[in-house]
Amino acid sequence: MAAGEQGGFPQEPNYVGLNTPQRAEYAVDDLPVTGAIPADVCGTFFRAVPDPAYPPFVSDAGAILSADGMVSAIRFADGKVSTAIRYVGTARHLAERAAGRALFGKYRNPYTDKPEAAGIDRTVANTTPVWHAGRLLLTKEEGRPYQVDPVTLETLGSYDFGGALRSETFTAHVRIDPATGEMFAFGYEAAGLASPTVAYLVIDRDGHLVREQWFDAPYCAMMHDFAITAHHVLFPIYPTSADLARLQAGGDHWVHDQDQDSWLGVMPRYGDVAQIRWFRGPKGVSCYHMMNAFEDAAGVIHFDQCLSDSNAFPFIRAASGIAIDQSDLNGRLARWSVDPNGADDAIRETVIGPPGDFPVIPADRQGRAYDHAWMLTMNPERRGPPVMGGPVGAMFDMLLRLDFTGGPPQALALSMGSCFNEPVHVPAAEPGHQGWLVTVVDHQHGPDAFSHECWIIDAGRIGAGPVARVTMPHRLRPQVHGWWVGGPA
Repeated sequence: MAAGEQGGFPQEPNYVGLNTPQRAEYAVDDLPVTGAIPADVCGTFFRAVPDPAYPPFVSDAGAILSADGMVSAIRFADGKVSTAIRYVGTARHLAERAAGRALFGKYRNPYTDKPEAAGIDRTVANTTPVWHAGRLLLTKEEGRPYQVDPVTLETLGSYDFGGALRSETFTAHVRIDPATGEMFAFGYEAAGLASPTVAYLVIDRDGHLVREQWFDAPYCAMMHDFAITAHHVLFPIYPTSADLARLQAGGDHWVHDQDQDSWLGVMPRYGDVAQIRWFRGPKGVSCYHMMNAFEDAAGVIHFDQCLSDSNAFPFIRAASGIAIDQSDLNGRLARWSVDPNGADDAIRETVIGPPGDFPVIPADRQGRAYDHAWMLTMNPERRGPPVMGGPVGAMFDMLLRLDFTGGPPQALALSMGSCFNEPVHVPAAEPGHQGWLVTVVDHQHGPDAFSHECWIIDAGRIGAGPVARVTMPHRLRPQVHGWWVGGPA
């Protein structure tokens, strides 16, 4: 089917404008480049791009999160750029392709599926491409990952670490320790739908699952992300929760409770889950993405997150009966500080940055103290609406570099009608250089007219704009997350 063909999709925000289904697989070499590609930018920018293959048969405000996963590769080599994109061949996608129609119902609710979908793995593997130990895994937190060939983008099958993984789920947000090369991960609803069980996972630098421990969270919560420090692992719990009876009645997977406590679980990262200590946080808050966490000289843990006073997804607030406008969420980059050696369970919050999301740090600062980072936000001086699209309905149009040493922030604001997708960081070979940010930028030219570029930005001088811009050959749907793999993948 040609890119942009609507093909029976409903005319609602999940499927129009920037969110219009494209359903196009292709490979294109020698993309046009404006500017000079830095020598450091040699490798592959893998991106997860949800794109529904078939029109839905149920009304579902959360359907944008259930779109079939596509894996996109933008490859940089010898000053040239190529791109390719393919569907992830999940069991769900293959079953629907065989049937020629949608078989799966509402977002993360199997009780709304067609009878012929019974027993088929529901995950769409559409959230994050993860690279570890020479393997490319496409992940989504509702199920196990799928392994994809990094060169051909062919799907190799569901991945369970050689049969070692017991958890039914695997996070889309792993943390890789820069010193040990280990991958730390988790799965929530690990024991099944709406269960409070969480699996804590440690994968060694060679890709072997060497530790899996299960524990029960205070309640079954959406745990989209987590964090590590050099000595601890942190499990944040926010009051967006699932209920099996609600799902069996055909309801929504997630409902947010403004009156319920949040929690932060802290344990030694090589310890036992029986050692988890729970710190009580403010009621009703929510976060999807963490920037970093670290311990200071006194042993106090600082945990930096893109926090808001309610769930950021409008469809979850609607299902919860919460009448808070997107502009009133009180978003902020918040630092929660806790003392694992102290006597109480108090969390101290400090605001260290503005509203925004998609935080990025250099990989070598994971779990360590850091002095700068990047994130996306909305331009406060924009004179008009943002580009509409993505899961929250509006796209970010400003890139920030934050300086935690007291220096001023840097900003790169886009013109009206343009927006950023999440950038990835590429380290520089030159000592003292802060590396590069690689990101896809969308440009809207009319109600259903878009073009796209891949920008390379000097990470230490983002206000100067891109040093190179690559013209993408076809319409694109919004990306969720990406991963940079240096050199030949």
